[in-house]
Amino acid sequence: MKGEGNAQAVGVTNLRCKFPGEKALVFQGLSLSVRQGEKVLLLGPSGSGKSTLLHILSGLIPRSVEIPMKCDDIQVPEQPGIVFQDPDTQFCMSYTDEEIAFVLENRNIPREQMPALIHQYLEQVGLRFEHNRVLIQSMSQGMKQRLAMASILAMEPDVLFLDEPTALLDDEGTSQVWDTVKQIAQDKTLIIVEHKINEIVEWVDRIIVLSPEGNIVADGPANQVFTDERNMLREYGIWYPGVWEERGQTKAQALVTGESIRYGAAETERMDYRQGRVPAELQPALDMQQFTGWRGKTPYIQVEQAKVWHGDWVGIVGVNGAGKSSLLLSMMNILKTTGHYVVEGQSAGKTEQLADHIAFVFQNPEFQFVTNSVRDEVGFSLLGGKRTAEERGVQTDHMLEQFGLTALSGRHPYQLSMGQKRRLSVASALVREQRILLLDEPTFGQDARNTFAMLSQLERLRREGTAIVMVTHDREIVKRYCTRIWTVNEGRLTDAALVSSS
Repeated sequence: MKGEGNAQAVGVTNLRCKFPGEKALVFQGLSLSVRQGEKVLLLGPSGSGKSTLLHILSGLIPRSVEIPMKCDDIQVPEQPGIVFQDPDTQFCMSYTDEEIAFVLENRNIPREQMPALIHQYLEQVGLRFEHNRVLIQSMSQGMKQRLAMASILAMEPDVLFLDEPTALLDDEGTSQVWDTVKQIAQDKTLIIVEHKINEIVEWVDRIIVLSPEGNIVADGPANQVFTDERNMLREYGIWYPGVWEERGQTKAQALVTGESIRYGAAETERMDYRQGRVPAELQPALDMQQFTGWRGKTPYIQVEQAKVWHGDWVGIVGVNGAGKSSLLLSMMNILKTTGHYVVEGQSAGKTEQLADHIAFVFQNPEFQFVTNSVRDEVGFSLLGGKRTAEERGVQTDHMLEQFGLTALSGRHPYQLSMGQKRRLSVASALVREQRILLLDEPTFGQDARNTFAMLSQLERLRREGTAIVMVTHDREIVKRYCTRIWTVNEGRLTDAALVSSS
């Protein structure tokens, strides 16, 4: 094992931690030691405390974030570098070059050396801009995640703490970031939280597994943990190599080959999505022609022609920054639009009117939160309808149970883990039972159990006639669940293909 025999780089003994307002401890006597040069992958189900542990070991808690904690002993690095799950929480400046220059200033780098270094760090994560400068707010979330990594690399940290650094990246971006990390961190200590493990599972020295209660239940080399503890990983719903293959072919994939699909309560004629045949009497759920979404005076996404039918599950794919999120925002009229756009047979109105037909999930779940508790957040979506207070309560409790949020119902949405926030955003969007869903990366940050539970629920809705349009970078989801693929390239919907059943 790399790092064996080296001095301890980071560690904690008998850790106890408690979030304000919570009765249970996050950790109950956890002890952990990581030696210099070790590469450690931290696994565990959503909400097990992985991110919190990174924040403690990096010194962020309690130095910057005041959360009550106690331990017998702790060693944190002098120069930690941490990449957060949400890149927007990491930035201090408005422009890309300024963000990295801010780090270099703190390192007392002479001004004349900064332009070359800024270019170097951006290049390392695959970001290229004219004069190295672009407004951060205009970047996609995936591009922001690369910038966050570049700014941390510029710190030249002693220990790197990476909290799902590739969650929002496409396959090329994921490979590029991990290739960069492997190159620059050969002699550095790394502690990584990551659900997308394929790129690093053979590279890390050690895997530590947390139980749902935050206890260490496995610690060893990857091949040992994934072989000896597979049943436990499956029980806890943790990602491991081969988990998709174990699930086998989904019902959604079988339907692509031509089985009948439910539209509400009635069975329609046999349909073959590969041939593009649909009953003529059924109008499309969404119909766009010569459709453009604008940011200011700039066209950000253009669609020559595209339709979505009830019972479709459209997977939107494309590289980071291609315009996938802009397409969804335009379809919800959050961005200014021009062109032909019909929803359920009627001309699309304003966002508030579209919300009667369409449920929308932002890429950043925090953009949706408007209340102070998880339960109120789900219930808020039901206000103003025809349901009684009792009916709203029953429906709210049902959605909390469906998305594994019942035990968290009294917690503030911002106190949730990223995976829990994402489940809350999806639950609050689906609770009104609209028949069209626009979802922007709904499964990112999820463990295997919650990913499959969410996908199963979406598949059930699709079979009942719901139309789903979903941005995703997960090829397995596209292959196993989607009936159609839309490819977005450089601000254009360039291809609307049918999923092959092969």
